[in-house]
Amino acid sequence: MYTVVVADDEEELRKAIIRKVDWESIGFQVIGEAENGIEALELVEKKEPDLLLTDIRMPFVSGIELARQVREIRPTTQIAFLSGFDEFSYAQQAIQYNIISYLLKPISMRDLTEELKNIKKKIDHIFEEFDLRKQEKTYIHEFVLPLLLDSYGKLDHPHREEQLLEQAVACGLVRSKSNALQYVVLATMVQDGEGVNRTAPELVHSVDLILKKYAGFYSFYMEGRVISLLLATKGAFEKYLHIMVGDIVQSTERILGLHCHIGVSRIQEHFTGCHEAYNEAMNALGYSNTKEKSSIHYIADEERVTSLDLSTMQDVVTELENLIRGGSREELQQYLEELFEGMRGENVQIKLKFLMMQMFSSIFRIVCAVTDEITLMKRLTFVEGSYGEMKEQLISVCLEARELVNAGKKKSSQIMCEQAMYLIEKEYADPALSLVGVSGRINVSPNYLSALIKKEAGMSFVDLLTRKRMERARELVTGTSMKVREIAEKCGYNDQHYFSYCFKKYCGISPNAMRQQTGEQQEGL
Repeated sequence: MYTVVVADDEEELRKAIIRKVDWESIGFQVIGEAENGIEALELVEKKEPDLLLTDIRMPFVSGIELARQVREIRPTTQIAFLSGFDEFSYAQQAIQYNIISYLLKPISMRDLTEELKNIKKKIDHIFEEFDLRKQEKTYIHEFVLPLLLDSYGKLDHPHREEQLLEQAVACGLVRSKSNALQYVVLATMVQDGEGVNRTAPELVHSVDLILKKYAGFYSFYMEGRVISLLLATKGAFEKYLHIMVGDIVQSTERILGLHCHIGVSRIQEHFTGCHEAYNEAMNALGYSNTKEKSSIHYIADEERVTSLDLSTMQDVVTELENLIRGGSREELQQYLEELFEGMRGENVQIKLKFLMMQMFSSIFRIVCAVTDEITLMKRLTFVEGSYGEMKEQLISVCLEARELVNAGKKKSSQIMCEQAMYLIEKEYADPALSLVGVSGRINVSPNYLSALIKKEAGMSFVDLLTRKRMERARELVTGTSMKVREIAEKCGYNDQHYFSYCFKKYCGISPNAMRQQTGEQQEGL
């Protein structure tokens, strides 16, 4: 059963649609209705419907703007427009937002029902394709795997980038050598409710169904992860990267019923940087916690750029890094205890010495990436001793590193949240102030900043911004003689009617009524 939100400012038509369509018989359930674009957007965020059926001419927020904002917060929600004949060309402008259907007014309930059946078939197809247990293999695979897994960037060859670009064209990954493409790597993993990795090769096809809507790509399965190389312009990445990863997570949750974790690399300008991007994506994925339902981790959010150039770690060191980044203290300690237990035997001192040197360098890099704390750095000096002494030394350093990483992440999160709050406080009067704009200014992803603000402040970015604007508006309404239109403009609203709507919804009374009420109270004094 798919869920639906119906939005139309004509109450009679909206109620008729909800009442007269036999939703359940065609596979839908109405979970909300809205009389304007703002209410529709709020319902999409709170109810997470599979379908938004909306009039294209909505108060306060146009249909196209509504579609854009829905894609920002809920990429998996399908959108169907109701529009008059003279609005159809206008509606077609929203094609970039993957509108699933256009319905022309006037429309009978019978015709609407038939079109909803068609929409259901389309959504069925999306669900089925996402969960399809197959994938196609091409010889692009033979180019992409070494591109990501081998360190081309370290090879001293002045024409290496040109050679790689020629190979990319030859295998069909890119169309021509004259391109302005940049590159990002995603590492995707899915888990069940118990935290067990359920990533299967078939997930490659599901991920690709999302990626093909936004960018060039090639994906493959490797050791419980789906690795995706994305190719797009800088502008396309800025516009769609956070949307496509959100789409993958939401589709995995809604369709497969699994939790999804994604690690995202920094943007690379050259093929020779793709190996580094792969390492970054895997490291970012390592910040996922099995206790999280789903998560998106950008390496740029988790770790600042470091000049340290460490060699690829062994599997055991990689697991240690992941536990230091995202594991619990108990998980880390248990892993180390089991590791040491398994190292007893021949040449144990030599094995332990080698492992400790590898781990110390790894710990140093992780801690440097997230904190300026130098206390642990001073202790990262290898001291050879007995097996027991070396074991105790390493466990102590690993546990302290985990505490420093968690403290550094918390401090960084607080700073970012404070920066966002400062921008809201300072620039609330700017109608263009948005989550995407603020996240770009403080150099984090919209997904990360949105989750951070909700965690730190207990409400969304939009709620914080609205609260600031409404509290300032309340001050101006009760404390000045400014016109409502002027107050609206000073509080970031271009539309006076929209401002009055938001004010009444927030304060429970219109601006004019509040001003009159305040005047009467003052006269009574």
